[in-house]
Amino acid sequence: MKATTGRRRGRTRATAAALCLLAGALGAAASAGPPAAALTAPVSITADDLSTWQTNGIVWSMAASADGVVYAGGTFSTVRPPGAASGTSEEPAVNFAAFDTATGAPTDCSLSFTLSSGTATVRSLVLSPDGETLYAGGRFGAVNGVGVSNIAAIDTATCTPRQDFKVAVSATVRALAVTDDTVYLGGDFKSVAGQTRNYFAAVTTGATLKPWTANADEVGRAVELTPDGRHVVLGGDFFTVNGTSSHALAVVNTTTGALDRSYPGFIPNTSTVQDLTSDAKQFYTANEGTGGGVFDGRIALDLTTLNQVWRDTCLGATQAVLVHNGVLYSGSHAHDCASMGEFPDQPRKHLLAQSVDDPKLLPWFPDTNDGIGEPVGPRVMAQTDKGGRHYLWVGGEFTTVNSKAQQGLTRFADGPDTGAPWVPNVSVSTVAPGKVDVNWQTSFDTDDGTLTYRIYKDGASTPVHTTTGYSVFWDRPQLRWTDTDVEPGETHTYRITASDGTNTSAKSPAVSATVADKAESYPARVLSDGASLYWRYDEGTSTFAADTGAGLDNGFLRNTPSYRQTPAAVSGPSTAIGFNGSTQYAYSNRGRSDTTRFSVETWIRTTTTKGGKIIGFGSNTMELSGKYDKHVYMLNNGRLTFGTSNNGGQTVSTTGAYNDGAWHHVVATQGSGGMALYVDGQLRAVNPLYTKNQSYTGYWRVGGDNLASWPNRPTSNFFAGQIDETAVYPTALTAAQVSAHYALRNSG
Repeated sequence: MKATTGRRRGRTRATAAALCLLAGALGAAASAGPPAAALTAPVSITADDLSTWQTNGIVWSMAASADGVVYAGGTFSTVRPPGAASGTSEEPAVNFAAFDTATGAPTDCSLSFTLSSGTATVRSLVLSPDGETLYAGGRFGAVNGVGVSNIAAIDTATCTPRQDFKVAVSATVRALAVTDDTVYLGGDFKSVAGQTRNYFAAVTTGATLKPWTANADEVGRAVELTPDGRHVVLGGDFFTVNGTSSHALAVVNTTTGALDRSYPGFIPNTSTVQDLTSDAKQFYTANEGTGGGVFDGRIALDLTTLNQVWRDTCLGATQAVLVHNGVLYSGSHAHDCASMGEFPDQPRKHLLAQSVDDPKLLPWFPDTNDGIGEPVGPRVMAQTDKGGRHYLWVGGEFTTVNSKAQQGLTRFADGPDTGAPWVPNVSVSTVAPGKVDVNWQTSFDTDDGTLTYRIYKDGASTPVHTTTGYSVFWDRPQLRWTDTDVEPGETHTYRITASDGTNTSAKSPAVSATVADKAESYPARVLSDGASLYWRYDEGTSTFAADTGAGLDNGFLRNTPSYRQTPAAVSGPSTAIGFNGSTQYAYSNRGRSDTTRFSVETWIRTTTTKGGKIIGFGSNTMELSGKYDKHVYMLNNGRLTFGTSNNGGQTVSTTGAYNDGAWHHVVATQGSGGMALYVDGQLRAVNPLYTKNQSYTGYWRVGGDNLASWPNRPTSNFFAGQIDETAVYPTALTAAQVSAHYALRNSG
């Protein structure tokens, strides 16, 4: 019994290709790689969107035929060419259109889905196994004037509604799946063909209601037939199926509708299943939640045991899933995947890819916006082939794709790859004599994680060094190459390109360095005392704060702070950075969790009367943190407070003010000896009882973060002033070490 399925889409099912498993980490000083345990799969689809016609509303459903036609249904009234603004060059298309998958242009198949009262919509499309019939579900009463009741069958050869398929469904049909002889449907309905069917039902392809019964207590949103034809997987809002507890997901018998597997407590009550898909080994859920404790990610379940294989815990309302060549593609508005070791609190990402064997996100990041309507962005996916190329179509409520105007529909293919990586951010350091450290922040490419970097010296056309590194948009590790083919007093320039193997970025702006003849005393002491992060802020006009030490934990500079401020806090060829006290700050690339003992050290210069956080540890990077401590902040009156959390806040504070416009050296430590706060080389506040702090994964932040609920909270969360020479240590510095650092400020 052949079967095809669709909630809001149909598709040709591609056989899962063998996965390419890549593991290992490259040497940190030369290149950066994914974690050794990470699995990756080849993402054959590029992130470059192709020219595609648009709709003037939401695309909820798609079906892709084997001969390269993509059918789209939804809530819209016109289509228009790519690049045309809304309201221009429009052609009628009443809730339905058909497109050539290779060109993105409409075919001559035109249907009108209407309703005598209210708004009509097409919520699900699926093709019969032989491709001769297109089944449509939704909320509509007629197709091209032919009366129907929320479900219709279309003859694909003539693009006309079949008169012999008439079934009365009492409410919206949201999901469809079809075999050679049976159409399964899910939705809002409670009766089909005049008989009770609560949210799920089955009819013959000849439009006769079947005795198959899988009654649920809430809306059905997804129906998926397993490849062996034995099971129907149901998804939706429900809490029971045939009277048995099974929230949002259930597996039932293809012939009877009886439960084959229930899932009580498997998905939180605050979440639902919006879509389902499958390959030869597994089926996959797309989940959306509201309120606290939600589950918004994706789950893979084994088709033989019906047990979970993996699940991800990204937050962001997954709406659509589709498998192609061993990769699970999904549409959502994912904004926080920190719980699974991926990106924290980033701007929403609407299209993601994962290996079918592992939830780790793969380096494929085309993007849409949220768009109109509810809004989420992508709502449906479909895949088909034509002319030897593979195409992935995406529909939804978005109005932009890859930051360009494009409404409702877009498509991607397996080539050509035309997008070049970002130009690398580069910095040079001459702290040690007789050499130049060339540091750069790994770049970002929307569909490649491993990039090749080439370093060009003194304007030469041939690179002096080539290496590779792995990066994704939230994790762009610092790389370093040390040039020892130099002499003291010489000045050299360096530029770097990034390549994905097909496309190469422009060369970075030239940065110059004069080779030192002796070590700089202050940074040499910071490094010898074991700094695990050391930002000197010598970069200009980039998002990159280079780590001068061996830790290579670079910082992201947010919202364009004032670069290369002089005079710097310590003597020598270095500059400071300025923050505006409202939006500008820096955060570390690397998340950390082991912070039981630590020291933070930095220099500040300010005249602010609004206070603000100078340095601290927080759970977020792009937003104010939900967890935040291990911080030094300034009060409105210029006094400094050092605080850590251990079942509540614990602080020590200075009695003096330091907003006098002069440079001040600030060090805060915590370890077995408690908490200590030093200013200008002297111990200013201490409490030996405060030896513990809150344990969580977070990032070092400089210049601003949340201060809610902390004592004497200043007017601003952000620090207005100059900051220089920021260092973090995995130990508590001694008073002698702090004093020595301060004493070296003028030593060059």
